[in-house]
This record gives sequence, C-alpha cells and structure tokens, in this order.
Amino acid sequence: MAIFYSLKNRLIAFFVVLLVLSFGTMSLLLFNQARSIIRSYIETSALEKMDEYGSFIHMALQQSYDLSSLVYNSDITQKWDAILTQPASTEGQRMLASINMSKFLTQTTNNYSIVSSVNIYRKEGLRVGAENQVVADSSFRQEAWYRNFIEHSNHWVPAHTDEAEIKGAKPYEVVSLLLPIGIFEPSLARNVMKVNIKADYLLEPLNRIHLGESGTIFLLNEQGSPILSQQEYSTHPEAAKEVERVRAGREAQGVVYLKDGQGASHILVYKKLAITNWLLVGFVSEQDLYANLFKLRNSIIVFASLMLAAAFALAYWISAGITKPLSRLVSAMRHVQKGDFAQAERLTLPERRIQSEVDYATVTFRNMVKQLSHLIRTEFEQKLLRQQAEYKALLMQINPHFLFNTLELMSSLAIQQRTKETVTVIESLGKMLRFSLRISEDLIPLREELKVVRYYMSILEVRFGAGLDLRLDEEEAPYDLEIVKFLLQPLIENAVKYSFIHQAKAKVRITVRADKDQLVLSVADNGIGMDPELLRELKDQAMHQQPEQLLQSMTHQIGLRNVLARCRLYYGGLFTLSIESSKEAGTCITLGLPLQRRNDHVPRIDRG
Repeated sequence: MAIFYSLKNRLIAFFVVLLVLSFGTMSLLLFNQARSIIRSYIETSALEKMDEYGSFIHMALQQSYDLSSLVYNSDITQKWDAILTQPASTEGQRMLASINMSKFLTQTTNNYSIVSSVNIYRKEGLRVGAENQVVADSSFRQEAWYRNFIEHSNHWVPAHTDEAEIKGAKPYEVVSLLLPIGIFEPSLARNVMKVNIKADYLLEPLNRIHLGESGTIFLLNEQGSPILSQQEYSTHPEAAKEVERVRAGREAQGVVYLKDGQGASHILVYKKLAITNWLLVGFVSEQDLYANLFKLRNSIIVFASLMLAAAFALAYWISAGITKPLSRLVSAMRHVQKGDFAQAERLTLPERRIQSEVDYATVTFRNMVKQLSHLIRTEFEQKLLRQQAEYKALLMQINPHFLFNTLELMSSLAIQQRTKETVTVIESLGKMLRFSLRISEDLIPLREELKVVRYYMSILEVRFGAGLDLRLDEEEAPYDLEIVKFLLQPLIENAVKYSFIHQAKAKVRITVRADKDQLVLSVADNGIGMDPELLRELKDQAMHQQPEQLLQSMTHQIGLRNVLARCRLYYGGLFTLSIESSKEAGTCITLGLPLQRRNDHVPRIDRG
C-alpha cells in the first residue's frame, strides 16, 4: 500500500489537485454555461423559424383552399357537372362543356402562383385539366391517392409523381389537395378536384432551416408521415413514439429531450400547424448540436493533461533530492516486515559520509538490519536443528512397537515349526527394518509407503490368520506424490489392536485417494470405538501437545499421537484430521495432507 504522507506524494497530489480542480471546474462551468446558451438559442431560433415557415405553409394552403373554393362554387363548374350528368346531353355538348371547364381552370391556375396545376377527375373515367386537357382515362381510379381519398377521406396527398404532370412535361413531385365537387362526402363524389403544389416549393424553404450541423426539420401529416420528400426521417425511429405523444397533447409547440437505444441524447423541437393539423418536427442529436463545444472541451482536456504531466515532472524534480532516499528507506522497511532482509540491505545506500539527517537514518537502519538478520538467522538455525531432532526421535519411537510384536510372532512360529510363515515374516520384517533405517529421508514417494504397508499387512495376516480381514484400497492412489514416512503403519497397528479386544474377528479398511487439493489417508476398523469425551481429549492433546511431551509420555495411544505430531512438525496447519468413532461400532481416522510432488519446494519446518 502506497504511503501518501510522503513529501513527494504530497507535492504531486498538491499539483494534481490544483490543476484538476482549476481546469476541471473551469471546463465544467464553461461547458455547461455554453451548452445552456446554445440550447436556449437553438430552441428559440428553431421555434422562430418554425413560426415563419408555418406562416408560409398557412399562406400556401390558404391559396390552395381559395382556388378550390373558387372552382367548387363556380357556375361554370356546376354547369359542366350538370351537362355531363344529364343522359340527354350530346357528345358535342359534353366536349364543349369540358373545354370551357379547362379554360376556366387555366385562368384560375394562372391567378395563383403557388399552384402547379388543377385537374378534375370524373368517376366515369374523364380528366379535365388546364391547357385544354380533356382526357378519357379511368386509370386514375387505381391510383393510391384516389383510393385513399374515396375510402379514407384523406384530403392531402404527400409528395408523389402525378401522371398528369408528367404528361405535361412537369416530371417533378407534387403535394396535392383533394376535394369532392357537388357533395361533401368523398365516397359519394362523382367528381374529385386535385390541386397540385410543386413539392420543391414547400421543401426548399424548409431545407434552409437547420438545427446544428445536420439537424433537419420535417413536415408531417396527420398520420405522422413526411409530406415532403424527406426520406431521412426514417433514420430516427426513436422519435416516432415521442411524435405520437406530442400529437396527442395540447401543447402547440415545445421542446423535448430524449435518448435513443444507445443512450445518446437528442433534442426534439415541434410546432403544430392550425389549418391541416400538420406538424413541424425538428430532430438533432446533442453530439451534433454541441460539436464545436465538444471540440473545445477536448482541447481543454488535452491542455490540462499536458499541464498535469508537467506538474508531475516538476514535483518529481523538486522532491527527488529529498524523497528518493526516504522512499528507498521506506521500501526497505516493507521488506523487513516481510522478512526479506537481503533485499532491504540492497535498497539502503552503502555506508558513506553522513551529510544530513536522511543519511544518518539510512546508515543506522542498514546497521540495524544487519544485526537483526544475524540474530534471526542464528535463532532459526537453532530452532530448525531442534525440530529436526524431535522429528527423528518421533520417527525412531515407532520402530520398537511393531518390532517387539514381530519378534514374538517369529518365536511363536519357530516353536510351532511353521517354516514357511516364519520365512515370510522374516523377509517382510527385514524389508521394513531396511526401510526404517533410512532416517535421512523425511519424505518418500507414496508408492514406497504403500509398499511398506503391504509388508506390514503380510506380517499381520500371518500373525492373526483368518481372524483378520485387512484390505487396502489404492486404486485411485496418486503414486507420484510424496508424504511423511511411516504414517499408515502406526494407524493400522492401533486399528488391529483395538478391533480384537472384545471380538474374535477384526475388520480393517485402508483407503488412499486424492480429493481436490488433498491426499486423503483413511484407516477404519470395527473395534470398540471411543467415548466422546475421550475423543475430544485425544484430538486436543494430539493437535496441541509438544513433541518433547509426547516423547516423555507413557500413554498407550502413542501411535496416533506420534503420527499427528510428525504431521504437525512437517505440514504445520496444512494438514487436517478427522476422527469418527462410536461406542462398539469402530473408529475411522482420516488424514488430509497437502498435495506435494518431488519437485515442489515446500519448506518442511516451521509452517504455521
């Protein structure tokens, strides 16, 4: 953990806090104030421009309605409709009436500059337009604009190409007003008047209104679809729901802030148009709206970062002469806390002429580390020798137990002249004694420990015969692991001993297996078991009794205590013990040892 009260760190922290607070506060205030000003300006400007465009739309639509009213209420229109409706009218009369109607439409259209053309479509399949256009054509009845008008009473048609305009050498898109003639219900109308307005006439002034760099204002109809050719509206699906909410609300105009699916902020400006219930909607992202402001903020961040780097360099240069020796001294102290005296000596400067208090503290600390290292090394070596002696003594304590019993067995077999069994016992005993004399080895491979166990099992099987059921389960044994020698033999000896106390048949099971991060050794018997109080006392004494106390002990439970004492000396707190026992039901002793292979360099003494 870094020490933040050092002089160098305090200087660096001072410069960092000073720069971060000053530049951060200035940047935040500047950014927020500028964003507030820009947002207010954009909102006001957008609404003002929408008001101007709304007035323009009002004028254009008013002209369209005036022209439509003039045509609708004209005597010429009524006379034309009457002649075409009367079955007695001749073909010549019909044509003459249609030509007069066309001339009237020409004169009327010329009086309204905003109108591109006016056509009257008769249900029977006749179109009358300006410039003497009298065409027998029923294909218009399949046009989408005509069907929507008849079926859904849609009076306004968004920007589209009109066949009549194309034939008249006007291949541009138009926005159309549809009105019935002679009746108000579109579905019952015999005649439909179509007033065309050039779409560009409405689109060009709208395109000159911008929000930010790329924000656009859209003109939407009552269904929320663009009236003009503004395909980019489909790229803002997140605004559709908000537009529906705005349309259903009572506010005539306003500003809404919303976020898209990626979490980016956007601004929606809207204004409702009174005549047609159309809606002007402006949509722009804050990223686009504040693009220049973001560039300014990034420039401030870069400049602040450069100043911060300069502050670091300046603080380091100022403090290096004072804090560097102290930092090395503090680092050396940390290594002393960890017990790494060699690294602590390397970090402190070699002895030199004392010129300051820092030099004096460094030299004193270096001498203290040398003396402390020497004392600890001496004490550790003495403790290591003492523990090694205790371990060897505990190991030698095991041999007499099975040796005396085996010699008695050999004597008995010799008296009975059981030569074959005597030879078997002598061979197994010899191999076990040869193995036990290798006192220089603390660790042995598991396969050698199990080999000794099998020798011992052969001696026990000869000694007790059919009365002993002794089995070793080693199918899952990791033979390449190393363990402390002679762990199983004392446990097996105790298990057999206590199993024969009150019965003629002894049953002992030995299990060796690997379980996760432990090697598990288990010896279970069907002996007399232990009282709970004795079991607790045995566990407590076996885990906490000192080796010298065990060596001086005259108790009969020396086998288990010896095993646990050696495990504690070697493994420290890395091994576990489990004893399950009940009266007259037997005992199961389980040792959990850490997995250790020959190449693992694990210290053997003074774990804890």
